[in-house]
Amino acid sequence: MKALTIKTLTKVYANNFHALKGINLSVEEGDFFALLGSNGAGKTTAIGIICGLLNKTAGDIWVLGLNHSTQTNDVKRLIGLMPQEFNFDMFDCITEILNNQAGYYGISRSKAKIQTKILLKKMHLWDKRNDAAGSLSGGMKRRLMLARALVHQPKILILDEPTAGADVEIRRFIWAYLKELNQLGMTIILTTHYLEEAESLCRNIAILNAGKVVEQTSMKKLLAKVSHQILILETTSILPETIQQMQFECTRLDDYTLQVALGQNINITDMLRALSQQGISIKHVRNAQNRLETLFINLTS
Repeated sequence: MKALTIKTLTKVYANNFHALKGINLSVEEGDFFALLGSNGAGKTTAIGIICGLLNKTAGDIWVLGLNHSTQTNDVKRLIGLMPQEFNFDMFDCITEILNNQAGYYGISRSKAKIQTKILLKKMHLWDKRNDAAGSLSGGMKRRLMLARALVHQPKILILDEPTAGADVEIRRFIWAYLKELNQLGMTIILTTHYLEEAESLCRNIAILNAGKVVEQTSMKKLLAKVSHQILILETTSILPETIQQMQFECTRLDDYTLQVALGQNINITDMLRALSQQGISIKHVRNAQNRLETLFINLTS
């Protein structure tokens, strides 16, 4: 079953700005799906319509087989949204924020308390359960936002820039938890400006540009369009002045640093073996440029 089907979705604002220009989109149930685009591409508008926060101008949406227009309340119960901005009352204690959110979906107080406890423990916030939201650190607020999106146990989780401004530790925590939820069968739709995040987490992808879908495919197929991968290598000892010609392009940047360009027929293991045969030992490898970033720029520029 399709988790989400969108047909010719259009949104025109009062100032005659066409935010969405008849987009078509489909997401399989259980998928981890990236919805990417530059600022103003239409991502947030599309999410707002899917979640019932904005009215569409035209088009049709189905969520797990339910018609978005005629079965609105049932559709809303299926979706959990984690927006980019903190939008809870900073004076409320975090337990009440989750309990009240569950109540909006018709969940009894007793069941809400059970689910709230489970989520706060999972998010390492149980010790803060009676604290006001405003007293939490930025990372804790991010985790609270995620817990609130999950408190009614939705089938589909939509994340709008979930790790924006978060430090590395919080990003890794959120990534790990999202992978766990997806493995348990939850459909996740992610928007992010951290393209390495999308490449690491998502199996399928759609890219919006100026209100239109310019690409929808699997992440694997999209990345296969990249003709080469640029890597920066740090060595354990001083490099020789000249490096023998190999199957891949290799440039000496300084005494301890190499830049290599790998074609699709050369993997990293083969590259490391070839360098080792010349007495060059590598201690660290990193991408010079994210592969998805290269494709994204080409599709949206």
